[in-house]
Amino acid sequence: MNQLFNIKDKCYALSGGTGTLGGSIATYLVENGAKVILLGRSANKLDVKCDELNTINDGFATSFLVDVLNEEELIAVKNKIADKHEKLDGLINLAGGNVPGATLTEGQTILDLKLEDTKKVIEINLYGTVIPTVVLSEMMAKQGHGSIINISSMASKQAISRVLGYSVAKAGVDIFTKWMANEMASKFNNTIRVNAIAPGFFIGNQNKRLLTDEDGSYTVRGERIIANTPMGRFGQASELNGMVHYLLCEASSFVTGGIFEVDGGFSSFSGV
Repeated sequence: MNQLFNIKDKCYALSGGTGTLGGSIATYLVENGAKVILLGRSANKLDVKCDELNTINDGFATSFLVDVLNEEELIAVKNKIADKHEKLDGLINLAGGNVPGATLTEGQTILDLKLEDTKKVIEINLYGTVIPTVVLSEMMAKQGHGSIINISSMASKQAISRVLGYSVAKAGVDIFTKWMANEMASKFNNTIRVNAIAPGFFIGNQNKRLLTDEDGSYTVRGERIIANTPMGRFGQASELNGMVHYLLCEASSFVTGGIFEVDGGFSSFSGV
């Protein structure tokens, strides 16, 4: 086997690993011989996904019930991971999303925004990345290697209408990724890497009604996105897996602080 791309027997922690994108990534990793640790707040979702993953490779998936915004809970989980697995080769921060009150409807303005809901969105998307990264990176600092992948967004790069809180949070994730990459490589070990993936538009449970109508046709917003995506379609969840694999394995050993678009060309197109 080409060791450059080998992830067999590596151990990766995933928050948000029961969602559409995270679930696809977790499945892909287990299919390729990696051990997966799922972190989340829903015991039922964690159990269902773990059972599914262990039908692929028995014993390759475990989970911990934890709130990624709770530092004390994460420290306890870090200690359990250290006891059970003795290492952590990578962390993928997939926890995030939006809430209705923080998403403006057609016709609403910024004056209609629910600020409390917006704060919640910023918390889960930004601090839901910062806190687990800071806590779990201690294991990587001690062992001298590791790869951290954060999830950015097209909304961090330009003003995507209606989702202010999400945009603010993901812009924060971008600079945190660069900041953390510098910190880990310069102060701990240059084999600890921190990067981010900026997905384009993928249809998941949280944004389905924003992008498609009940009959499956595109909403006005969905049509605008497709019109500004050179490939002319939404992404499939599995199309993130290749970039995840690259950033986790030794093929990207000199890559850190990068933010990689997987967007069908959306970020490169001016709309003209």
